[in-house]
Order: sequence, then C-alpha cells, then structure tokens
Amino acid sequence: MAAPRSVTVRTPGKINVSLKVGPLRPDGYHSVASVYLAVSLFEEVTATALETDEIQLTLSDPDGRLPQEGIPLDGNNLAARAARAVASRAGLAQAGVHLHITKRVPVAGGMGGGSADAAAALLACNELWNAGLTPAELADLAAGLGADVPFALLGGAAAGLGVGDRLTPVPAPHRLHWVLVPAPYGLSTPQVYAAVDRLRSGTDVAEPTEVDPVILAALADGNTSALAGVLVNDLQPAALELAPGLRTVLEAGTRLGALAGVVSGSGPTLAFLAADEAAASALAAALRTEGHSALAVYGPAEGAVTAADTTAHQTYRK
Repeated sequence: MAAPRSVTVRTPGKINVSLKVGPLRPDGYHSVASVYLAVSLFEEVTATALETDEIQLTLSDPDGRLPQEGIPLDGNNLAARAARAVASRAGLAQAGVHLHITKRVPVAGGMGGGSADAAAALLACNELWNAGLTPAELADLAAGLGADVPFALLGGAAAGLGVGDRLTPVPAPHRLHWVLVPAPYGLSTPQVYAAVDRLRSGTDVAEPTEVDPVILAALADGNTSALAGVLVNDLQPAALELAPGLRTVLEAGTRLGALAGVVSGSGPTLAFLAADEAAASALAAALRTEGHSALAVYGPAEGAVTAADTTAHQTYRK
C-alpha cells in the first residue's frame, strides 16, 4: 500500500480540572496528581512527504494568537522531535517531512498546545510513512517527548500521576461547558514551577499519590455545582504572582456568572466553568464586552485523530 502524500491530524488542548504538585524532586521534576480534560480547541498538523531527509516546519495562525517570536521552526520544535522519534523507532533510512501546524491553542498558555502538536506529528508521520507503530509504541514515544504529550494522544478525561505521564482514563460521559480566556502573553512553565518552590519554601509539601475522588465523582455525574467547589491548581498562586493582572479577570468571570474559575496548568489561560452551553455562551459574550478575549468550549473532546488525507497546504507562514 502506497503511503499517502499528506496526512492531517487534529489534537485537542487541555485544561487541568485539578492539579496537585509535590515538592521538587532530586531529578528536577515535580510529582503531580492531576485530572486532565481535553477541550474543543484543536491544533492541526498536516504532514507532507518530502523527497529529502529533512524536516520543514511552517505555521498558520487563523485566530491571531501567535507571538511574533519564540516559536522554533527548526529541530527544537516538539513536533519536529516527534517526527524524528517516529523515524528512529521505525528504522526509516529516509524520512523527510513538511509539518504545517495550524495553531489555535494559546502559545505558552498552560493548555499543552506544543504537546498537542507533538502528538499530532506522531500519529501523522506514523500514517504518512506507513511506519506501522502500534498505539502503545506511539504512547511510549509520547512519554519521552513530554509529560502532556501522552494525554494529547489520548484525549477525553484522565487522571495523571508521576510527572503527569502515568495516565488512567476516567469516566466523563457528560459534556461540560467552559469559557477560556487566553492572555496576550505567555508564562514560562519552568518559571512558574520555580515560583511555586519559592512560595512554598520552608513548608512541608506532601507527595501527591492520588487524585481527589470527589472530582472524579463530579466528572462521572456531570455535576457542575460539585465540580465548581473542588477545582484546584497548586500552580495558581505562582501564576498570579508572575501575572497579577489575572486576578482581575478571575474576578470578572465569577462576577459575570461563572460557577468557578481557575488558572489552566501553568497559565496564563484562565478556565471558567459554566452551568451549561447557554451559560457559557452568555459568559463569553459578557467577558468580550468588558474587553477580554473569551472562547466558549466543551470537554471532554476526543484525542488525536486523523482528519483527512490531503494535498499539501498552499499557504505557509515562514
């Protein structure tokens, strides 16, 4: 069977419904206990075969959320590393590819956009090159690329332990509605974790070993009122210290009708839980009226999925 010329894969961004963070470990990481929820804000990666043994990357920005600089378009990009990982695991002697990334998840926004790109590149290159890697092999490669990459492959809702890569899918049969408020700037995840360590210096921080069963029950039941009462993010105090303007937006969201609001991951994107779809739409409109960027989304959303075999993109951003 001949390999398709192009393969497009769509992957979701995520929010952390809960995020408990342990103390700094000797290896420089932090153990976490988190509940991830994939939401309906999707990245797309189109992989197109090249005759040469190189990886080319381009970006498009349909929603105008890309920073003017700071996104690598070379081998340091996580999607490029994902493509190389597929080629190496499959033992491909020549594996050139052009990766076109359509960005919709905020950059450096605490929603795992780069990880979603990497997950999409894994699946797209596996299909493009007929590499034959199994889902388990792709998940193994994902774990080697970053803590959030395995969840971007999986999607849905999951409990994450370790550094977030030990995933267990959890029931979330009911669609929950959220409003996301991206910031016009990013936050560095390492800087946020460093601020957490500084703020907690001298205190006894427990190692997280499980996620809160109350959160799991609220997800399983679709009980938004119960879920609103248990949203937690141990990174939030650090994110608010580094970006104090987020407090004003959090206050605006709850004042305008959100059941609860929380910093997503390391921030600075904010996630507001709404009672239902109509409430989310109204909240997003009210926030926009006050000058905030706001997007109504739902979760859980599906994980990485092949959108279509396509011809090459014609419009690239170099």
